[in-house]
Amino acid sequence: MLDRYLRRRWRDHWEVPDLRQEAYVRVYEAAILEKPFNPKHFLFQVARNLMIDRSRRKNVVSFDSFADFDGMEIDDDQPTAEQSTAVRQEMRLLRAAIGNLPPRCREVVTLRKIEGLSQREVATKMGITEDTVERQVANGIRLLRKLLHPHHPSLAPDTDLRTGQFKVLSK
Repeated sequence: MLDRYLRRRWRDHWEVPDLRQEAYVRVYEAAILEKPFNPKHFLFQVARNLMIDRSRRKNVVSFDSFADFDGMEIDDDQPTAEQSTAVRQEMRLLRAAIGNLPPRCREVVTLRKIEGLSQREVATKMGITEDTVERQVANGIRLLRKLLHPHHPSLAPDTDLRTGQFKVLSK
């Protein structure tokens, strides 16, 4: 079924076996991490994305290659294997970055931004003022940006992660 799908949509028929093999490899690699909800849809979505990637690399896009994509009965709401993997990697990085925050800052950020408690609820639960919650959240977000994007120019000041204090760099 996949072979027929690729042959109908890819004009260079000699590349079909490579596309098919690459689709199977990507589906297999993604399935190791998490079984797809709808395997058939997932396989065809991966094949479609492979054809689009190959067309982009060739820098010559034939409209015939994409003629039937709109008429297909494949649900585009499902994330691709690449998107799912990227999201999982980003979540791991975020969890690690949150784990590197100072303890009180980590707890405030977790309660406010992850668990969705209001500023007042966090203050009451932790026995601190709402102003302290606001400062801790702002400081936590700043530290997370620095941890997750260390080379971003607007995050130039160095930060001591144990205390959450910024160190002033000499020019």
